[in-house]
Amino acid sequence: MNITLNYGRGGLEITLPSGVRADVVRKPTMPVLADPQAAVVDALSANTGRDAPKRVHPADHHQEPQDDSLADATSATDRFGWANDCKSACIAICDITRPVPNHLFLRPIIEVLLDKGMARQDITVLVATGLHRPNEGKELEELVGDSWVLENIQVKNHDARNDAEHVLVGKTSTRGTVVRLDRALVQADLRIATGLVEPHFMAGYSGGRKVIAPGVAHAETITTFHSSRFMADPAARSCNLVNNPLHEEQLEIVKLIGGAMGLNTVIDENRQLSFINFGEIIAAHEQAVDYVRQYCEVAVPRRYKTVVTTASGYPLDKTYYQTIKGMVGAMNILEPGGDLIIASECSEGFGSAEFVDSQRRLADLGPSAFLQSLLKKSHADIDEWQSQMQLKPMAVGNIQLYCPQLTEQEWSLTGVERIDSVGRAISESVERQGDSVIAVIPEGPYVEPSVQPCV
Repeated sequence: MNITLNYGRGGLEITLPSGVRADVVRKPTMPVLADPQAAVVDALSANTGRDAPKRVHPADHHQEPQDDSLADATSATDRFGWANDCKSACIAICDITRPVPNHLFLRPIIEVLLDKGMARQDITVLVATGLHRPNEGKELEELVGDSWVLENIQVKNHDARNDAEHVLVGKTSTRGTVVRLDRALVQADLRIATGLVEPHFMAGYSGGRKVIAPGVAHAETITTFHSSRFMADPAARSCNLVNNPLHEEQLEIVKLIGGAMGLNTVIDENRQLSFINFGEIIAAHEQAVDYVRQYCEVAVPRRYKTVVTTASGYPLDKTYYQTIKGMVGAMNILEPGGDLIIASECSEGFGSAEFVDSQRRLADLGPSAFLQSLLKKSHADIDEWQSQMQLKPMAVGNIQLYCPQLTEQEWSLTGVERIDSVGRAISESVERQGDSVIAVIPEGPYVEPSVQPCV
């Protein structure tokens, strides 16, 4: 039996050893929108107003919403009332680490703004990098996906370290996080956060409010709610929004700036558009989460002594930093002491210099002492939260990584076991663990498996 794993741009085909049975863990087949461009227009023109988001997905495309809570908040004759009386706009988009179909919706949004009389120079597309590196050149062209946007509208990268480009908007009431956000977003009349909604290993789900913080937040803000006290909270986990401290901080940050609009997308395993909605950012995100969770949260009947997963392929598996998400996503179905085998291309190597330093400290101190050193801090060092998240699967079992791209020096900092063949690693694991039934998660962290025994 051959299985293709999400790996780089082209995938990685593995052949299962003789006698091995694989339970392949993937989403149920997702419906896809037959006409994505029409779906974008429907979402934007759904008479949403500022408080009533309308969803658009295959089940209700070209239909009016049935839920009275989504009733029209503007005149039925005004298809784009959300853009009324606005002189400036900032459209936040995810950076290159998310396969968001920006090419489908950026120009339609901008054309609505221009038709409403907004000047081109008063529209900014802001790449929500958080503390990631900027996206430039060919990469920026790929990210935006539309030459017309790049030629006509200012597109800039958020820079979390540039003090002058941020505005202090206050503190969160419960945890006292100092909130500084990108000036371009805060001072715009119309704020629009766009993105992809999928499982996120700390914030529950990506998209919506997360595009604002940490997406366009200052380093002080990001390092506060990425500190160890947040990361160690058991509610800060994939697919969970209940009492999740990151999610709660993000919701309050949205309220501190007076709200925003949100455009959310959901894609299937082949990166085809399955869902799009637009409206008030919090309610729209909740709708998108309700839609995607029925596909991405997958029940399995047991734990496995051998689990094979990925970092979900390009663009998520560009670095080892991002690869850790795949490890965390699979650990829920790993038998304690089992083998977690993960494939990731890491075409750009390890990640930031700060992450390299964090992993070096992890290697030098060991997991226990490293964690204790984090718990003393009110602010995390940049990117060390990813090292802290790696501790979680390390505490469950043995992590084995297939990644031919890493250098010898980088391998010494991973903290995991190096393998040269996924197939061979499976054979050796099955023999060592004494169980020929394995789990394979081709899409990696875009699927969140959990054990729910059959009754």
